[in-house]
Amino acid sequence: MFSISLILLGISICLFVWIMKRDPRTLWSGVSLLWMLFCLSIMLFLLFSACADWLAQHDLFMNILVALLILAAGGVLAFPIALSVTLFVEGIKVIRHEGLKPANLLTMLCSVLLYFYLAVWPVVGSLEKGAFGSKLYRSVSLLVVYVLLLMAVYLFSAALNLIHLHKHWGADYIIVLGAGVNGERITPLLAARIDKGIELLGQNPDAVLIMSGGKGPGENVAEAEAMAGYAQDNGVSTEQIMVEGKSRSTRENLLYSRELMVKESPRVIIVTTAYHVFRALLLAKQQGLECVGVGSKTKWYFTINALIREFIGYLSLTWKRHIFAAALLFIVGIIVM
Repeated sequence: MFSISLILLGISICLFVWIMKRDPRTLWSGVSLLWMLFCLSIMLFLLFSACADWLAQHDLFMNILVALLILAAGGVLAFPIALSVTLFVEGIKVIRHEGLKPANLLTMLCSVLLYFYLAVWPVVGSLEKGAFGSKLYRSVSLLVVYVLLLMAVYLFSAALNLIHLHKHWGADYIIVLGAGVNGERITPLLAARIDKGIELLGQNPDAVLIMSGGKGPGENVAEAEAMAGYAQDNGVSTEQIMVEGKSRSTRENLLYSRELMVKESPRVIIVTTAYHVFRALLLAKQQGLECVGVGSKTKWYFTINALIREFIGYLSLTWKRHIFAAALLFIVGIIVM
């Protein structure tokens, strides 16, 4: 069995490397990473099982192993509670710092729904064996597991697409995505994106910065124009800046920026806030644009809420397959279980 687990681990590593080399802009990158970790866990379990006699004779190693297993089991059991509390606390921070807006309530809403599912429903609901309420709860449980697993895969895939072993891509274009301006003033979030673009320009001196963003409500100028001015104030020459000022969404950012590119098959870097990189890469892939994504940093309390929003954005891109999967799981929970 150990030999089989070792072979499976080797295959999973090769699959992961192949996906990352071929094109990491897919949820299969996250799936392959999770599968590789699962194979590694199985191999380690079989290895410790084979060494059980030796471990029994060495109390120190046995005690360490038992302690690690207890911590792992405790972490798994406490995870839903810890997640609900974390989401609640971070939701309060978002509202306090960013204001009471619908988009800022996502973290708090997820916390409340998770608490209701874990603590309220089992107490007030009718969960007796065979009752409809029990079947409904099992169906919802399947949906919760599906969504959380899908979110985990999405987050793993997003994280993998932020990891780069080198930064000298010999890029032809660096697209900096807009993020809204106050009148004509660059916001801190947008400034972080532009600063990252300027940093990458220093590492790819032959590239051109494409500032992408149209004029939205409360903005006196197009985002791209304000971004270009900020870059010029920070030492970038006008010859290395192109302005795309008519886009209103990430999809249009990429579409209209591509129209400005002269080269047939350009090497492109997309710069946006870290939590937004993966969805931007998925949209670029839909448009046939070969590129890598680089993320700028933002405040942690805002990142969690933004990640939830990005995940919902991903679901909107692929809603048909997930509606089908959710309906199937719901029916299985009602009829079969």
